[in-house]
Amino acid sequence: MTTAGVRATARISARDDARGGTALPVLEGDGPLALRRVRARGDEARVMLVGAMSGPLGGDRFAVEAQVGERARLHVGSAAATIALPGQAKGEARYDVRLTVAPGGELRWMPEQLISAKESELEVSSRVELASGARLVFREEQVLGRAGEEPGRLTSRLTIRLDGRTMLDQEVACGPGAPGGWDGPAVLAGCRALGQLVVVRPEFEDRMPAPRALGEYAALSPLAGPGVLVTALASDALRLRRVLDEALASLG
Repeated sequence: MTTAGVRATARISARDDARGGTALPVLEGDGPLALRRVRARGDEARVMLVGAMSGPLGGDRFAVEAQVGERARLHVGSAAATIALPGQAKGEARYDVRLTVAPGGELRWMPEQLISAKESELEVSSRVELASGARLVFREEQVLGRAGEEPGRLTSRLTIRLDGRTMLDQEVACGPGAPGGWDGPAVLAGCRALGQLVVVRPEFEDRMPAPRALGEYAALSPLAGPGVLVTALASDALRLRRVLDEALASLG
């Protein structure tokens, strides 16, 4: 911890154990980022991210790094929602996610929601590097404000690359100080929960799911590669999760 906020990094490395399972040679977190291995499901290792402190607060710098090796399978979740809060330190907080998946590896990134509390300032940057033949399920859910509360300022960028080629690169900014119109009909349309689901599978090269609407405020779109993007808006976190779960189930 410094006067400018807390610095913390969590690191995960998943490798094929050559016995039909996935080993975790690196599983380490510091400060408020604690990692716990939970019961495996088949050959998939499962890790839970546990927040040991409140945050991120103003001035904090958090990072999570995960590497999935060839033929390894890793599922990462979180024990509870992450709440961005205002802090005593000036300036915005940052939360960086860096994920790498090797050929034949599979990563399911499924954390709980990120909640942007009133007067907080948070910038989230997620970058995923995939090799040919890698599989990915990436879920991101954001809630603007707690119950009956105005949101803080939240900026979130997601970049996904396959063999060095960009499949997806998009950014959204919400809350006080964001570009005008963020809460208007062309962006959030008054909704307070927004989410996206990215699914990358090699078999989509031959059979890409068709683009389609998934209700009033959700849609599935093919990406420039063997992947699809589901974007969704909802009035609350529960409805948002239901839409994303149904979309994932529809992809088989």
